[in-house]
Parts: sequence; C-alpha cells; structure tokens
Amino acid sequence: MDTAERFRAAVEKGEPDALEDLFTEDIRLYSPVKFTPFEGKPMVLGLFGVLLRIFEDFRYIGDFEGTAETSTDGGEAPSAILLFRATVNGKEIHGIDLLQFDGDGRIKEFTVMVRPRSAVHALGEAVLAGLVADGLVPGADA
Repeated sequence: MDTAERFRAAVEKGEPDALEDLFTEDIRLYSPVKFTPFEGKPMVLGLFGVLLRIFEDFRYIGDFEGTAETSTDGGEAPSAILLFRATVNGKEIHGIDLLQFDGDGRIKEFTVMVRPRSAVHALGEAVLAGLVADGLVPGADA
C-alpha cells in the first residue's frame, strides 16, 4: 500500500496516530483558512486531530496521481490528489487534498482546497476553536 492509500485509510478510519509515519518532520500544510502554512510534524498532526473530530460524514470520492511543483522549493514532486466531501457545522464541503511526496515517499507538502465560501468560513471557525481547545494556538484572550 503506497503512502496516499495509507493516508486515505487513516483519515477514513479516523486514526490520526496512523499518520505520524507518513509525514516528513518539516511537513508544510497549506490550508484554505490560514494564509501561512502549518509547519512541522507536531503541528500538522495536531491539526489532523482537530480535523478528524470536526468533520462529519467525511469521505473520499476520487483520486488522481501525477507530479506537481511544490511551493517549498519549486521542484517537481510525485503527487496525489484526493477528492472529498464532508460536513462541518451543517455546511457541506467539497474539497481536494493535494499530497506531495519526498524521495522516501513521505508527505512533505499538503495543500487543502475547499468550496463553497460559506463552508470555508465554517471550517475556519471550527478549526480555530479546536486548535485553541487543544492548546496548539493561543485563544483570543491570550
């Protein structure tokens, strides 16, 4: 089973611990709700812990493989796109996960794109609340 398949299985089963060996230490996750990327394995694993709690009826509905230029170094990397559907706070989300791999097959860069705008807003609020609750980012009163 390749990395994309292992990633998909872990997410669909709601098993964030199964993701740890799939990410590089310096992974970058580009989110639709934050301008700068989430950086480093601990932060990205924490984010996935939040995401797996807030998504309702999460399911992958398709996939594509190929290569794409990375944002980090501009090099071309093996890549996979996973199409998904989910619900967050009553808003249906349509999205894609773009996974880009290093030479060892681990995920070094991850980009999430979602639509529509109302779902992006609902997702952003839920992610922030989860990150604050888990102590991964300071709250508004900090």
